Amino acid sequence: MRNLKFLIAAIAIGLSFTTLGQNTQIKGIVRDAETQGLLQDVVVEVNVPDSSSETIYTTTNSRGAFSAKVSDNTIELTFKIIGYQPLVKNITVNKEEAFEFFLTPQPIPLGELVVSSFRVNRSIRELPTPLAVVEAFDFQQESAITLSNVLANEPGVAVGGDGVWATNVNVRGLSENRLVTLIDGNRVETATDLTASFSMIDVNDVERVEVIKGAQSSLYGTGAMGGIINIITKDGSFKDSPYLSGNIITGFSSVNEQYTGHASINAGAEKWYLRASGSYTDASNINTPEGVLPNSQFTANNLSATLGVKPLSNHKLKINFQRYWANDVGIPGGDAFPGPATATYTDIGRQLISANYEITDVTDKLTSLKLNYFTQYILRDVALSPNVVNEVPIPAGTQRVTPELFTPTGEHLTHGAQLQTSWHLSSKNTLTAGVDVWARKLTTSREKYIRVDVINEDDDIEATNNLVRGETPIPESTFGSAGVFVQDETNFFDDKLTLILGGRLDGILIQNEQGFDIDYLIVNGERNDTPPNQRITFEEGAENDVSWSANTGLLYNLVSDIDLSLNLARSFRSPSLEERFKYIDLGNLVRLGDPSLNPESGYSVDMGVRVWKPSLSLQVNTFANWLTNMIVETPGEFIYTINTGPSQGTTDTTAALINANVSKALLYGADLGFQYNVYSGIVLFGSGAYVRGRDTEAGEDLPLIPPLNGRLGLRYKHPKMGAIQFAWLGATKQDKLGEGELQTDGYSRFDIALSSHKIKVGLSNVQLFAGVDNVTNRKYTNHLSTNRGAISIEPGRNIYLRLRLSF
Repeated sequence: MRNLKFLIAAIAIGLSFTTLGQNTQIKGIVRDAETQGLLQDVVVEVNVPDSSSETIYTTTNSRGAFSAKVSDNTIELTFKIIGYQPLVKNITVNKEEAFEFFLTPQPIPLGELVVSSFRVNRSIRELPTPLAVVEAFDFQQESAITLSNVLANEPGVAVGGDGVWATNVNVRGLSENRLVTLIDGNRVETATDLTASFSMIDVNDVERVEVIKGAQSSLYGTGAMGGIINIITKDGSFKDSPYLSGNIITGFSSVNEQYTGHASINAGAEKWYLRASGSYTDASNINTPEGVLPNSQFTANNLSATLGVKPLSNHKLKINFQRYWANDVGIPGGDAFPGPATATYTDIGRQLISANYEITDVTDKLTSLKLNYFTQYILRDVALSPNVVNEVPIPAGTQRVTPELFTPTGEHLTHGAQLQTSWHLSSKNTLTAGVDVWARKLTTSREKYIRVDVINEDDDIEATNNLVRGETPIPESTFGSAGVFVQDETNFFDDKLTLILGGRLDGILIQNEQGFDIDYLIVNGERNDTPPNQRITFEEGAENDVSWSANTGLLYNLVSDIDLSLNLARSFRSPSLEERFKYIDLGNLVRLGDPSLNPESGYSVDMGVRVWKPSLSLQVNTFANWLTNMIVETPGEFIYTINTGPSQGTTDTTAALINANVSKALLYGADLGFQYNVYSGIVLFGSGAYVRGRDTEAGEDLPLIPPLNGRLGLRYKHPKMGAIQFAWLGATKQDKLGEGELQTDGYSRFDIALSSHKIKVGLSNVQLFAGVDNVTNRKYTNHLSTNRGAISIEPGRNIYLRLRLSF
């Protein structure tokens, strides 16, 4: 009996110790080692050394505090935040006590930032591919009207677009139709030439933007011939105890009297979190050194929400909703409608719903299993007012045709799913594999409102007919893609050499409805759904593509702080729905797509050297990109069938410019970026980029190639006050021109940016940002903004202010 009591007591004591170990709680506060100030948003990684599976991530709150529960009282803590040296601490927790940790400021980044665009989380230093990363702080510090404005500060990235709001980016000479744009890993518009994709994202909701420079079709499939742009939005986090926090951001820009208000709130606990945010922006016409740029105003609003749930300790479900909408967005200028004409996005917006389920530590080898689904809807409603005035004398007894209003509409629905697995095969080898399926449906319509005046012999208007011409510019069509991908990462020679091998096989299906060049005609209110001489533009059909891609990346650690990199890749791009089914009637000729176009393919090489010294961060890369089967317009004939009227069933021809795979191209160049810690908090920074693009088949220069450009600046950070930054940026003359392009002169511009440290106000922190763009009010032209019309002058001097309140 005594032995039985002893056994029961021993078991009870053992269980109590086990329970205690499983509920060991670490609490801590993180401070700046120099100022003793509390640090918010520090990422804290909590590891139990003897456990290969137990890793907990948390962040510090506005009071610099964090907490976590672990199954052992001997733990390893890793602290990371940009601007400070990473800190690793091994501690033993004997009771619930608060620890203090001090992070040492690091004036320049040394590649420690973790990115996710390679489907596994890796620091920049661990990856051979050239990367540009812009973080949330950069968007707050800069004027940041859209994402593109700040991304353009990175080497090899340039900005273009239709005015101030509708912007896009160019990476090493390749524009949006050869780049894949992602929002949290979900495709935006699948490598088309549609502008404004980057504008439909609230910069206040962005955590960071990762730009992979170079071909990466083996990771993401069709379109990634020039690179990947992955926009990571802000997320919530699980924490040991319930919490509530939030931010309020308000700002003003003088160049267009732009006001922005943004608010977000975060709440959560150990098993759930919720983040919700909203923004409103209103802007007037832009001021330039030559006066106001008409029709450059816009109004926008944004709503987003993210819910995270942990059904089990190693399971995580995340559901995200984003809705960005803009109204009365002016598109200044335009080749088709110059002078007094106006073009406006009456409605343009994006709505995204996504769900992600991840299971970690499935087995000893299978470290992660992810399933993701998304659906995204984009609407573009445009109003074009030609304001055409016919100055040519009209003979008596004829008609005067006056286009009054065009209203094209495009609806873009993209949805997809992805299954991804990550395998930790050994301490030196990681394998990522999965299946990626997505489809894009395009629906377009257009109405042309036309007034026809009948002129009599006395040159008077005898009668007026009002016509509405209903059209479908691109027949309803669908682009579907299914791909299998695999990527293997292996370390050799005591981790001095990293080898990454990747491959992908894709099947693509394109389907379209029958297309007509006029759907209906309304004359003085009477509708005719079988107008005379209706043309069949595209027959109903389907096309299939099969493409493959591959990449090799090598990273060699020459010495402790110098790396050499080499990247080789084969990429592809299946032609977009717009390129396959374009139909634009210009009167004397037609611009026409081709449903049977073949995929473009490319081969690229990139070589780089990187230095990660405490006082110097330097990245230099040279690259070359060979493209074949490039799609260009070639002279030909459009053979069409008459669908209505007396000539029904007959065929006819007209002159046309038809898309065809007839060209080859070579793009080559170099880019660099550096930061040098001159003394204490003083940092000299700079970047530069050069790219040359040639159509080697035609022996001509490629269009939309940015000129040689660069940026040089000085940043000073005071340990208690804040930071001030001076930057000069400029570009040389661009006289290597594609067909139809205009030469642009070189220019330089000077900017100033200021930011305060976080100021404690009660339970809240307040941070101020201010600056001046184009201090000297310099008149200049951005070469990449000249392709869509008469946008010849960039914004003038801009004074901006921004306040951020966090609690």
